[in-house]
Amino acid sequence: MQLLEKKKWVLAFQACLITLACIAILMVSLLTHIHSFLAPSSPIQADVLVVEGWIPDYALKKAMTEFHRGGYQKLITTGLPLEQGFYLAQYKTFAELAAATLIELGFDRDKLVAVPTPNAIKNRTAASAFALRQWIDNSNLKITAINLFTFDVHCRRSWLIFKQALSPNIQVGVIAVEPQSYNPKQWWISSEGVRSVIGETIAYIYARFVDWRA
Repeated sequence: MQLLEKKKWVLAFQACLITLACIAILMVSLLTHIHSFLAPSSPIQADVLVVEGWIPDYALKKAMTEFHRGGYQKLITTGLPLEQGFYLAQYKTFAELAAATLIELGFDRDKLVAVPTPNAIKNRTAASAFALRQWIDNSNLKITAINLFTFDVHCRRSWLIFKQALSPNIQVGVIAVEPQSYNPKQWWISSEGVRSVIGETIAYIYARFVDWRA
């Protein structure tokens, strides 16, 4: 009887160790793969490069490189009204500010379009996506595919929302720019990395349960 009880305790202890090991493996896998999941790059052959205007200046430089590499017809910047400096700035939206920055960097203004987004308190990425769709619907351009150029872990959520907003007529690829303020491969050792990854994980889960199609 004692031997049987001892075997049960041994088996229970082994099961506990296996469970803890599985949890540890899951946690390590999550730590090492969540950033790449949230910040994918999956470009397609596209007519237009769409740049979210709030991205940092060094990312705008990379957008210029991508535009010349990809043979696009147009580069479109999107973005909401500025939240700071609105009354002092010449440019009132991130779309206009990004476009002006690109011109200052030497980009051809004839291939550049700023599509400002009306002010939105919530669902701001969706507001930008629908403003873009409205502009495309009213333009003379025949656009069948775009690549969305955006920043870091915001990428996965933006991609999901833009795909739904522009479906079914326009295909959407995506390109994510890596941050310079922390190491994406070790995001958990940086306060900014932790805030960005955890915040965007929650936001993406929320976005998955919303139908963004108008």
